[in-house]
Amino acid sequence: MGALIWVGAVVSLVGVGALVYCIVLAMRARKEDLDETQMMQRLQRLAAYNMGALAVASMGLMMVVIGILLG
Repeated sequence: MGALIWVGAVVSLVGVGALVYCIVLAMRARKEDLDETQMMQRLQRLAAYNMGALAVASMGLMMVVIGILLG
């Protein structure tokens, strides 16, 4: 079950990296001079990516916990 723990850790790190990337994109959008509708559209699209990244990180953590419980 050691492999499941390591794979889960990698998946979790990928998810956290994607979350950091979402934060960077939001900060860039904030610095640009956009009107309200453009900002709303960009942040709504970014929210979908953010939820996906959160799901990937959560799946990785679940894999780690399952690997620890089974191992």
